[in-house]
Amino acid sequence: MVTDRTAPVETATLAAEVEGLLEPAEADGVYRDTRECTSALLFLGLLLISPPTPRPKTDNR
Repeated sequence: MVTDRTAPVETATLAAEVEGLLEPAEADGVYRDTRECTSALLFLGLLLISPPTPRPKTDNR
């Protein structure tokens, strides 16, 4: 009878790889500041609320 002795080692390696994929490390330098996000949202909101620029009147009657 032939016994495969490499299976437990391969299984442990595969399990470690799967765990690494499920819980990836955080990327360095990707942090959001709440004040920056708030000010950006406020600025975008003010741009949306502001009235459009006036158009010159045309006299084509």
